[in-house]
Amino acid sequence: MGFRILVIEDEDEIADFVVRGLREEGYAVERAADGEEGWHHLKSAAWDVVLLDWWLPGTDGLGLLRRFRQAGHGTPVLMLTARDAVSDRVRGLDGGADDYLCKPFAFEELLARVRVLARRQAQATGTKLISGDVTADLATQRVERAGQPLDLTAKEYALLVFFLRHPGEVLGRTRIYEHVWDERYDGLSNTLEVHVMEVRKKLEARGPRLIHTLRNRGYRFGGEAGGEA
Repeated sequence: MGFRILVIEDEDEIADFVVRGLREEGYAVERAADGEEGWHHLKSAAWDVVLLDWWLPGTDGLGLLRRFRQAGHGTPVLMLTARDAVSDRVRGLDGGADDYLCKPFAFEELLARVRVLARRQAQATGTKLISGDVTADLATQRVERAGQPLDLTAKEYALLVFFLRHPGEVLGRTRIYEHVWDERYDGLSNTLEVHVMEVRKKLEARGPRLIHTLRNRGYRFGGEAGGEA
């Protein structure tokens, strides 16, 4: 998928609201509910942006942030907290946060701040996916083919990015569905087929076919596809 975001937040209502909203925007999101679980996620995978609550069970957010920075990680971190005093904001920023957002907050503002951090991370890492004449900028979520922009929905974007991350591979329906929709594939839904058809249509408006259907196996992105159904 696209940018990977870790949400470390112990309040279920806030976490569900944030995770659901970010996933609808096409981001790949995981959640941790306390400091120790958060640390496990931080050290076991690479993240593009971290949303970190200050008050957490066990290790608090500020302690976790300092530990993360001391380990040499430069991933952008947005602190989420009800502590709105200037002195608290200074402590958070001095502790290694890149930005600071006070609760309660509007999702639109959270999303705007995430986009800023994502652009900063992309500039630092050069995070673009390119396959042939198709380019996806993971920070801006802009996709082009042959230099022309493609108008994709959030799920179409997430699906195409997954294909771009695995060019030439045979990708089974279950694997695609569980990565892009973050749900178990029941073998009955035609959601994947509908989205593939839409993405294929938009890509083929700019050039030859890139998403090939392989009989009884799934899909392959790019190149020729023997056994296409």
